[in-house]
Amino acid sequence: MTTPQLQPMPGDWRRALAVVAHPDDLEYGCSAAIAAWTDEGREVAYVLATRGEAGIDTLEPERCGPLREREQRASAAVVGVSEVEFLDHKDGVIEYGTALRRDIAAAIRRHRPELVLTLNHRDTWGGVAWNTPDHVAVGRATLDAAGDAGNRWIFPELVEQGLDPWDGVRWVAVAGSSTPTHAVDATAGMERAVRSLLEHRTYIEVLTSEDPETYVRGFLTENAERTGERFGGRPAVAFELFSR
Repeated sequence: MTTPQLQPMPGDWRRALAVVAHPDDLEYGCSAAIAAWTDEGREVAYVLATRGEAGIDTLEPERCGPLREREQRASAAVVGVSEVEFLDHKDGVIEYGTALRRDIAAAIRRHRPELVLTLNHRDTWGGVAWNTPDHVAVGRATLDAAGDAGNRWIFPELVEQGLDPWDGVRWVAVAGSSTPTHAVDATAGMERAVRSLLEHRTYIEVLTSEDPETYVRGFLTENAERTGERFGGRPAVAFELFSR
């Protein structure tokens, strides 16, 4: 049976907002696409629910959080992103609910994107590995907040804070999905994607004993080439696209 080909991502938009749980979540899959978009003059901003302060066993959270924030800002700059916000939810114990939805809806109203990006919100990674509660909570809340942002009667306190409804989100794109529908050519952005992930060196050096650049290049290249088998043979970044 022929494997269904992935479709090109829509191109008729100007602003995107990426919402994820931790520093490095975007760099493990999306950076090559983001680099290509900023090259085209599109605006991309990042919102992170936490500072990843519980992510390194050998570093206390009060030391780890600021370090990972610095690495995230440097990582974003490599792919042309200058706006990086942190919502200060607690790493590892993010709770899905109205507080999280409100914070993300507020960010959407501030940035007014047409495209929202997030990470896999399902229980597993392709039915093989269990997903983390933080990823599930933030991904699900982002999908919900895209609608919340446009309804003035949900979280009316945001209007009182000067954040008028924004009903301009046209798509939510989920990275890391086991059922992707669309893709972005990663060719032009791959080298910057490698450099972007390498900015998270403190985390990577704890994660693997392999040389960091060898590990990063191998991981990103393998994933892009595998996706490319469904995208005309071009290395690519895949998304599951939900229209609104």
